[in-house]
Amino acid sequence: MDYSIARRLMVEQQVIRRGVRDALVINAMMRVPRHLFVEEALRSQAYSDFPLPIGEKQTISQPYMVAFMTESLCLSGGEKVLEIGTGSGYQAAVLSQIVSRVYTVERLATLARRARRVLDEVRCRNVNIKLTDGTFGWEEEAPFDGIIVTAGSPEIPHHYLEQLSIGGRLVIPVGGRGSQILKRVVRTGLDKFSEEDLLDCRFVPLIGKCGWSEEETEG
Repeated sequence: MDYSIARRLMVEQQVIRRGVRDALVINAMMRVPRHLFVEEALRSQAYSDFPLPIGEKQTISQPYMVAFMTESLCLSGGEKVLEIGTGSGYQAAVLSQIVSRVYTVERLATLARRARRVLDEVRCRNVNIKLTDGTFGWEEEAPFDGIIVTAGSPEIPHHYLEQLSIGGRLVIPVGGRGSQILKRVVRTGLDKFSEEDLLDCRFVPLIGKCGWSEEETEG
C-alpha cells in the first residue's frame, strides 16, 4: 500500500473538504505518517474516516477530529501546548509539527511507552510524555498557550483553566460518557474566561480524580 497517496487523499477528502483551512494544520497532517501510530494489522485502515482501537479500550481519533481540534487551538507556530491523553501519540505528533514544545500526559504505561517509541521513530523530538493522572494537567510546566484534551470529561477540570496562559486556548469534550460537546475556552484575563461550543462529539472517558472514575466507566 502506498501510504503517501492514502495520506494525501485523507487530507484532501476528510480534512480540507470538511472545512479545515489552517495551512499549518494541513501541512502537519500531510507530514505525519498516521499508519505508524496504529497496530500493524490495522495499517491498511489508518487513513480511513473513523477512529481505530489502539488497545486498553482507547482509540486513535478520526483524522478530521484531530485536524479540527488542532485548528481550534488557533496556533500560529512556536507555542507551548499541553495534551491530555497521549494515546497512540498521533495527536502529539501533529502538534509537534506546528509548536515549539508539546507536553503530553498519559495514565496508561503501555500506551505511553508505545507512543514514545513511535514518536522517537518519526523524530518528534520536541514531545515530552508524563505518566500520571491527566486531570491534574502538568503544573510544573505551566502556563500553556494551548491545552487539548482527547477524552470526554463530565466538566472542565479547574487545573486546566489555571494552567492556561492569558490568551491561551483550551479545547475539551464535555458531557456524558456516551456523547459530549467539544468546547473552546479562552483565558481572557487573570480570572476571566470565555467559552464556546464547537460541535457534538464522542470520545472515550477522561478518567482521573477530576474526571470519571474507573467504576463509573465500567458501570
